[in-house]
Amino acid sequence: MKQETEKTTHFGYREVPVQEKKHLVHNVFRSVAGNYDLMNDLMSLGVHRLWKRFTIAQTGLRESERALDVAGGTGDLTIGMARQVGRSGEVILTDINERMLREGRSRLVDSGIAGNVRCTVADAERLPFPDRAFDCVTIAFGLRNVTAKDAALAEMYRVLRPGGQLLVLEFSQPVAPGLKPVYDAYSFRVLPVMGKLVAGDADSYRYLAESIRMHPGQDELLAMFETAGFEQCRYHNLTGGIVALHRGYRV
Repeated sequence: MKQETEKTTHFGYREVPVQEKKHLVHNVFRSVAGNYDLMNDLMSLGVHRLWKRFTIAQTGLRESERALDVAGGTGDLTIGMARQVGRSGEVILTDINERMLREGRSRLVDSGIAGNVRCTVADAERLPFPDRAFDCVTIAFGLRNVTAKDAALAEMYRVLRPGGQLLVLEFSQPVAPGLKPVYDAYSFRVLPVMGKLVAGDADSYRYLAESIRMHPGQDELLAMFETAGFEQCRYHNLTGGIVALHRGYRV
């Protein structure tokens, strides 16, 4: 009897067994957690804060509503949404990586956010929440690290209330003329060196650069939204398409 071929997926540019990817991604973010916010500021020259501010402005959240921040790491979106929903609302910050979540808890305390936020270790592919529980779900720079992106999108659709919105902020494909070669040179020559000097970890930042290239482009991700059942789907290119914000509603 012919042995079944082992299923593989990409980890950056490497092909790895499907069951190993979560462990490998977990190790990357365990390694970078302590310097994650500093490196975000350095790598993007602070522009990531503007991308996240734009995302928060699109949530449409109001007092007393509930939001879920998937793979929320150090909590930038959670902090903004907690202020939108007020003390009568609730935001749940999740991440599959316990060390990233600890960094997030510390930042929430430092930002004076308490009482309307909960932190939970959770896998984006199997969210531990009931159906139709949230008015808004966000995931920023996390979807590209998920093994089964279609499963994660289906889960985020499941936990949204009718009329609720999913917002996916993620690196994408540059569309501005002449930007791609400059961006590629920066990603593969500068980022690993920066990661080694600042975080003592060139390999993790090389993986992060590779993972961006393996992530679906704007139109492909839009089609995945529609396949998952979302309606009124669209995206906004930010900084020439280096980043895109995808949006869709559960109707």
